[in-house]
Amino acid sequence: MTVQNSSDVIILGGGLVGMTLAIGLAREGISSVVVDNSDPSVVTAEGFDGRASAISTASWNLYTHLGMAEALAERGCPIASIAVTDGMKPGRIDFKPEAGDGSLGRMFANRDLRLVMYDVASREELITFLPKADVATRERDAHGVTVTLTDGRILTARLLVAAEGRQSPTRDEAGFTPARWSYHHRAIIAGLTHQRSHDNVAWEIFYPAGPFALLPLLDDAQGRHRSALVWTVAEKDAAGVLALPDAAFVGEVSRRMGGIFGEIALAAPRTSYVLNFHHTAKVAEQRLVLVGDAAHGMHPIAGQGLNLGLRDVAALVEVLAEGMRLGLDPGDAQVLQRYERWRALDGFMVSGATDVLTRLFGIPGRIPSALRRLGMAGVQRSPVLKRFFMDEARGMSGTLPALLQA
Repeated sequence: MTVQNSSDVIILGGGLVGMTLAIGLAREGISSVVVDNSDPSVVTAEGFDGRASAISTASWNLYTHLGMAEALAERGCPIASIAVTDGMKPGRIDFKPEAGDGSLGRMFANRDLRLVMYDVASREELITFLPKADVATRERDAHGVTVTLTDGRILTARLLVAAEGRQSPTRDEAGFTPARWSYHHRAIIAGLTHQRSHDNVAWEIFYPAGPFALLPLLDDAQGRHRSALVWTVAEKDAAGVLALPDAAFVGEVSRRMGGIFGEIALAAPRTSYVLNFHHTAKVAEQRLVLVGDAAHGMHPIAGQGLNLGLRDVAALVEVLAEGMRLGLDPGDAQVLQRYERWRALDGFMVSGATDVLTRLFGIPGRIPSALRRLGMAGVQRSPVLKRFFMDEARGMSGTLPALLQA
């Protein structure tokens, strides 16, 4: 059997993290083959995925450096502030950036991110994209990696990257053992139109059953105000909520919103997905690294999942580029150890923080609610604490790879 393709890196998974990694590597002169089992025409179709993602300031810097920001700019809604409240009771926190800091991030429909990502990648000669492809075997040794596809094609490289998401078969086959547990909750996703403008405010409303997030989107072509809803419900209640007639569902959503946007209506079908947690401190071994949800899957409570994966991308591009400029193999153990040291702590801190928040706000009762609101009021009155949390939300804390800096 002849070799179909030989490259520096094989990336298994061509989603928002895997394909962005390929673009970043190409900009540094590093070739890659991206293998993905999805069909781009399907995952970019209207109505395929109603999810939206908050892109932090640091992630926006990455998109800027990779040539994606210009095409994305008109598709995203700036987040001017974030309102955090315990059940719409008094004592909320308002996070607003200081003058000169810009927005707290931008909201994008995942479909728009994919469209621009695929377009930019298609113009990179160093990226070979193999969609609708499945992996049969993966082999690694001291000299390189070989991936055989189910159609018989054989790919060789010097480094294998697992970017397949939470259910990564490459991670599991390699014997990584992440800590994992289920929240026994489900996130219900829907698009809303509403009477009043959201004023570019992202709302995180905490209820004992789980967070209820309203994320600002740009007005539609008819000028209607829009937001993305992420409503966390207990798994035992999810089927009932999903089965509600549209009018009843809208009524339940409106009640939890406290009327802040006036009359609302559904703008996109409801979808849902199960919420769980996993994290592995070990993200590299012989000629293999993990990025994105393959390494860390968390609750969407703070909207940091994709941003954490993009931080993996920026760090991996930097360590591979610097190593190869020194004449090192991209699969060199020293290079991969540097990536692991850089990413392990940050991944743990962000994943752990979202888990703590989920559990803290999930404690029912009047006394826990009062204590939470007391703590939130303290944060509201402390510029230092608010600045700390905003820097974390913007992804601008810690030692940043060059691609995440302005």
